[in-house]
Amino acid sequence: YFCGSIRGGHDDADLYAELIATLSEHGDVLTEHVGSEDVKDDPSAAGQTDREIHDQDVAWLRRADAVVAEVTTPSLGVGYEIGRAVEWETPVCCLYRPTGEHALSAMVRGNEAVRVVEYSEPAEVEEILAAFVDAQR
Repeated sequence: YFCGSIRGGHDDADLYAELIATLSEHGDVLTEHVGSEDVKDDPSAAGQTDREIHDQDVAWLRRADAVVAEVTTPSLGVGYEIGRAVEWETPVCCLYRPTGEHALSAMVRGNEAVRVVEYSEPAEVEEILAAFVDAQR
């Protein structure tokens, strides 16, 4: 399960797509649409209410063996997904670019159940993501 900021600013769609491509080499990514340039036009969300989107995402999150979250751009939705995953004891890896405009929340960085990886380019985390996902099998 991959999550990243959508409504709070989807400027990182290309980055998300790269990270999702890496994750896809090691398993099914239930939320590939997050890397879409225009995620709002994605067929999986077209015409859905906020409740339907929530319920679908929570169902996917429940099915996930692991969660990878790009947390450089703050997002209430991503924080919610991380919190639920931690509650359900689903392994979580958060990717953070420290050169961004925003400091990472202490609620993420300070949580011992969450692995935080700092990076600047997607290539830097390919091996880390591969090992993280493969360890959940």
